[in-house]
Amino acid sequence: MTSTQAPAPGKAAPVRRPGDRVFAGLSLSAGLLILAILAGVAIFLTVQGIPGITAGADEVKSGKSFLPFVWPLVFGTLLAAIIALLIAVPVAIGVALFISHYSPRRLGQVLGYLVDLLAAVPSVVYGLWGIQFLAPNLAPSYAWLEDNLGFIPFFAGPAASGGRTILTVSIVLAVMILPIMTAICREIFLQTPRLHEEAALALGATRWEMARLAIFPYARSGIVSAAMLGLGRALGETLAVAMVLSVGVGSAVTANLISNDNPNTIAANIALIFPEASGLTVNALIASGLVLFVITFLVNFAARSIVDRRKEFSGAN
Repeated sequence: MTSTQAPAPGKAAPVRRPGDRVFAGLSLSAGLLILAILAGVAIFLTVQGIPGITAGADEVKSGKSFLPFVWPLVFGTLLAAIIALLIAVPVAIGVALFISHYSPRRLGQVLGYLVDLLAAVPSVVYGLWGIQFLAPNLAPSYAWLEDNLGFIPFFAGPAASGGRTILTVSIVLAVMILPIMTAICREIFLQTPRLHEEAALALGATRWEMARLAIFPYARSGIVSAAMLGLGRALGETLAVAMVLSVGVGSAVTANLISNDNPNTIAANIALIFPEASGLTVNALIASGLVLFVITFLVNFAARSIVDRRKEFSGAN
C-alpha cells in the first residue's frame, strides 16, 4: 500500500492576498519616504550650514568663529538634557512600576490616563509654569544651596534671585519627558511573563525583589529605549527653554547650576536669534542646527546599538 506523502512545509509559495500586497507596499513607501525626508533635511542643513561654518568672526553677529560660537551651545544642550534625564528616569521607572504592579487596578488606570495627558500639554504651558511658578519658588532653595553647599562647583553661586537657571530648565525638561518615558516603561512592565513574577514570589522574594529579579531584566532594553526617546525630546526642546532660561547669547561654559551665568541650548538660541538674523549669521544658526541634528542622530544610534546588543536577553525572545 502506498501512502501519499504531504508536501514538505515551506516548499509551496505563500499566497498573498491583495490586502497584504497593498499593506506591504504602503509600509515600504512610508519607510522610504521617511529616509528621503531625513536625507533631504541633512542635505539642506549641510549646504546651508557650510557658509556659516567657514565664516569669519567679523562676518557674523556673534563676533566669533563657528567653533567658539557653537561649543557653549553644545555644552548647554547636553548639560540640560543629561540633568533632565537623571531626574526623570528614576521617577518614570518608579511611577510606571507603581501603576503596573503596586496600585489597585482602578487607581492605576486613572494614574495612567493622567500621565498620558501630560504628554498633550504644549511646550508653552510648561514654559509659563516654569517661569511664573517653578523659578520663583526654587530661588530660596538655590540660596540655601549656595550657603550650605557652595563648596561644590555645581552650587558655587551667586544664586540667581529669580531662579531662572539651567537647573530650573532641567527640571522643566524632566517633567516634559516624564510622560512618554513612563508610558513606555509601564507597557514594558505589563508585558513581563506572569510565570516569572509568580516564580520569584513563590521562592520567597519580596515584591521589590521580584521587580528587581524578574521585571527589570526583562524590561532593560525597553527602559533604555524610553530613556533615549526622552533624551531626544530634551535635546530638541526650544520654547520652554527659551522662556525659562535667563541668558543672552549663550557664551557661558560653566558647571554652576544656580547662577545667572547660564549656558544656552542650540534650539533655544536659534529661536531667539533667528528672527533678527541676516546674511551669514543665518547660515551660522543653520550650521548649529546641523550640529544638533548630528548629536540627536548619534544618541539614537547609540540607543539602537544598546538595544540590539541586549535583544537576545530581552523578553521579546
